[in-house]
Amino acid sequence: MAYDTPTDLDAFRTEVREWLEENCPPSMRTPMTEDEVVWGGRREKFKNPDSKVWLQRMGEKGWTAPTWPKEYGGGGLTREQAKVLEQEMARIKARPPLFSFGLWMFGPALIEFGNEEQKKRFLPDIVMGKTRWCQGYSEPGAGSDLAGLQTKCEDKGDHYLINGQKVWTSYANEADWIFCLVRTDTSKKHEGISFILFDMESEGVETRPIKLISGSSPFCETFFTDVKVPKDQLVGEVNGGWKIAKRLLQHERSSISAGGFGSTRGSGMLGPDEYAKIHVGTDKDGKVLDGDLRGRIADHMMYAKAFNLTVKRSGEQAKAGQEVGHTASIIKYAAAKMNQDKFELMIEALGTEGLGWEGEGFDKGAKMATRGWLRSKGNSIEGGTSEINLNVVAKRVLGLREHQ
Repeated sequence: MAYDTPTDLDAFRTEVREWLEENCPPSMRTPMTEDEVVWGGRREKFKNPDSKVWLQRMGEKGWTAPTWPKEYGGGGLTREQAKVLEQEMARIKARPPLFSFGLWMFGPALIEFGNEEQKKRFLPDIVMGKTRWCQGYSEPGAGSDLAGLQTKCEDKGDHYLINGQKVWTSYANEADWIFCLVRTDTSKKHEGISFILFDMESEGVETRPIKLISGSSPFCETFFTDVKVPKDQLVGEVNGGWKIAKRLLQHERSSISAGGFGSTRGSGMLGPDEYAKIHVGTDKDGKVLDGDLRGRIADHMMYAKAFNLTVKRSGEQAKAGQEVGHTASIIKYAAAKMNQDKFELMIEALGTEGLGWEGEGFDKGAKMATRGWLRSKGNSIEGGTSEINLNVVAKRVLGLREHQ
């Protein structure tokens, strides 16, 4: 059924609601703890068995990637239908079944730039959470100036040979495959970059986790020494990777903004208002006792509402064929600030419980909030620094020029 009219969408909503009620396990309708997040892949352990059931059921429907074409394992839904699904999942507080760089970044880029064989090979496994991907972009000498990357890719006739280093490679030590930018022409900067895929278990790949102030190690240094890669794993044309890289960055900035760290409850975790009610307390009317904190939480929630409306408007503009490429920089900058503010409010609500995350007196909520607060300091760096994004907005959106 096409569900093209409001009446059709109402029918679709009823169908979705009934399916979710029947198929979403009760434990998947509770706030998600940090150690229950599902990233999928060959080594996924599923601490909560219901997480595996939930992923399997949503994956079989294609609803982990609701708008992807059905021929590649997606749901084949329109944007309007996908919005209904999102609303109905939020209504029952359903957890996202899968967190995935494959869903958020690589998959959309592959749909646009990959060949048919590559789409059929890689996309269905992303939808089902069978393959976990990492992103090989930044290098020690190529961060904000990404096009300065030096990881070398040589044509050896029947295969490519890769040598070099990446840094800040998120979850490289847990990933199955990597989508990687490599230099295939040293005589040109932007026009000498290619986009290639390879298995992280390939001979010559080494990862070294980087321990952060939060105590966790989501980032890695990644080293490639004479890594052999089949030629059919090059996406697009040789030296044509920069175009793909830029489009993927748009997906990355939009995803980590709206679905990654931008939304207050998008991950199924508690918001600052709920933290305040639990740890500060409420009056007889159910309001947070601390009036000043309550006011700042209200400001944050209004900012979040305006942010989500901006994301929605951007989506509608893209649907109408309008150029929205640089909007990703606006959204990413705003999301970084919003997420950092969110964790500041959580830590304040926790009081002395926000000073640590282990041992007597620190519950799971404190652990998630405190580590999240420390982790959020990187939000204004990853996916394009706030300074770079502001420069993009100034030049490309506002049309400002440097003073001569």
